[in-house]
Amino acid sequence: MDLALSPADEAFRSEVRRFLDEKLTPDLREAGKKTGGVLTDPPATAKWHKALYEKGWLAPAWPKEYGGPGWTEMQRYIFSSECSSANAPILANFGTRMCGPVLMKFGSAEQKAFYLPRILKGDDYWCQGYSEPGSGSDLASLQMKAVRDGDHYVLNGTKIWTTHAHFANRMFCLVRTSNAGKPQEGITFLLLETSTPGFSVRPIITMAGDHEVNQCFFDNVRVPVANRVGEEGQGWTIAKYLLEFERGNAYAAALQSKFNAVKKAAQIERSDGGALADDETFKRKLTEAEIELQGLMVTEHRVMSQLAQGQNPGPASSLLKARGTEMGQRITELSIEALAFYIAPFEPEARKQGANVKPVTPDHGLVFMPQYLNSRAATIYGGSSEVQRNIMSKLILGI
Repeated sequence: MDLALSPADEAFRSEVRRFLDEKLTPDLREAGKKTGGVLTDPPATAKWHKALYEKGWLAPAWPKEYGGPGWTEMQRYIFSSECSSANAPILANFGTRMCGPVLMKFGSAEQKAFYLPRILKGDDYWCQGYSEPGSGSDLASLQMKAVRDGDHYVLNGTKIWTTHAHFANRMFCLVRTSNAGKPQEGITFLLLETSTPGFSVRPIITMAGDHEVNQCFFDNVRVPVANRVGEEGQGWTIAKYLLEFERGNAYAAALQSKFNAVKKAAQIERSDGGALADDETFKRKLTEAEIELQGLMVTEHRVMSQLAQGQNPGPASSLLKARGTEMGQRITELSIEALAFYIAPFEPEARKQGANVKPVTPDHGLVFMPQYLNSRAATIYGGSSEVQRNIMSKLILGI
């Protein structure tokens, strides 16, 4: 496989770099650099969203007919890589990468015409209502009821680990409309407004001190039947389609940026009187991690080649999800080892945009501990590593 960029791709990368130099203002770079979780909080993301929307680059994977740039897989990869390297804020992708593609494939003409432009403009901020207490990776066991009442469904139950629900004005969620037959057959996919009476959000504060996830409660929440995507009972099929895109993210670009941060820290931090980067044991760990990271990148290029031919990620998305999240954990473990005693201070306030709190932790390692703590969940959400390996063994190995 030839991993060298073509002249056209080199020109595109230069264009992306010029755009980032112009539009990534110091405050946006600061917000991106201080992101210790999965997503950067608004309002920084709103400003960055607007800049990308005006450029036509907000939804890299969308076809031109729906307002996307019509990029090749390599162009998307280049864009992702350059954004990571430049410390761009991490946008919530629930609308662009998850709900949008689902609507393109399963939504009605009316739903596409209404929701897709709003996703691009930033009029709607989406969250995902999948997991429930006792029903995470085993998604088919979800219990939140949706009972048909005329032209509405009445929802009762709870969703948990709902990322950015406290910012979202809309949610796409899976509900149980039937208990007959297999558990997968009674699930339906709905869209709802978080301002609907009976819907409430309770924050869950992470170990890093961040408010990123929530528990959402539904008390006789009425959702119009017109907000159903696909047919009643088709939710499992739609969910599997969506999860292929959630799990099939390109991980290597962002991981490379984090890995580079660890290498930079190792040049600064000391070990036995010299730079940690010169310590033979730590150097070996860095080298092993870099080799695995390169292997992940090559695998992603293979999947990109399949996507370029019009194929869905399929079981390869499970492979990328498992390797990408586990590799992410390994890199954060190296970052903690590099930072040593500076991992101890608890400084969530210092990571807020515009904070005037002087941190104890060196600037190069301020997000190392929060990212380490946050990454512990990466091998669980979106389908645990054990679930991904079951999928791979069945669909790839035929076991």
